[in-house]
Amino acid sequence: MKNLAHYKLLAEVFKYPTPETAGKIAEIKELLDKKYPEAGKEFTRFSDFIANSTNDEIEEIFGKTFHIQAICFLDLGYVIFGEDYKRGEFLVNMKKEQKDNNVDCGIELADNLPNVLNLLTVHKNEAFINELVVMILIPALEKMLSEFDERKTQIREKILNKKQKVIIMRDIKDGNIYKNALSAMLMVFKKDFEDVNFEKEVEIVPAYAKAFLHTDCGDGCSTTIPTPDQIKERSMAAIRN
Repeated sequence: MKNLAHYKLLAEVFKYPTPETAGKIAEIKELLDKKYPEAGKEFTRFSDFIANSTNDEIEEIFGKTFHIQAICFLDLGYVIFGEDYKRGEFLVNMKKEQKDNNVDCGIELADNLPNVLNLLTVHKNEAFINELVVMILIPALEKMLSEFDERKTQIREKILNKKQKVIIMRDIKDGNIYKNALSAMLMVFKKDFEDVNFEKEVEIVPAYAKAFLHTDCGDGCSTTIPTPDQIKERSMAAIRN
């Protein structure tokens, strides 16, 4: 089984900034430069910005990236499923896995990216971890990165300026630094799990997500299979919570 302890540190990248954030990002940069040099190079713009910015400035760009006028979101169920009820079913599964592995999710949802990264470091089922990374995390990161596309950014800004009459923070020269952070994370995943492959099917329900729905659980999922009515009830309850 792979040593995934470094993902606990990497989770700090996507947590709400605190006065300790700069020190943790410097530690991550050192780790990436040593073990994942290509990812370290990609991470440089992000780490340089963090090192030379105040915590208020970091909070502002974090909020504008993931919360207010968000470019993308950190809740993986929403990234994968949007408003579909399967998002709730995925969240039910993740809540159970987090609870069973004693992961404290704090005020965030169980499928929030930092919480899922922390889960990787303590989960003992290698099949589950491989599926979670290759069929959920990697596709989700790729989808999140696609939201930083220049054309999409321009359209988003026009809509926000028209509807809300707000001034969009222009961020930093050469684009949003969290794009570099997400890209570096994706590189790490692809390096760590380059030996893991799953055959993907073309279907209405994304193939990379089906193992995390109760109706399709296999060896990689540690939950039992409920009835369709129970699925709907759990999904709605998860969304309400």
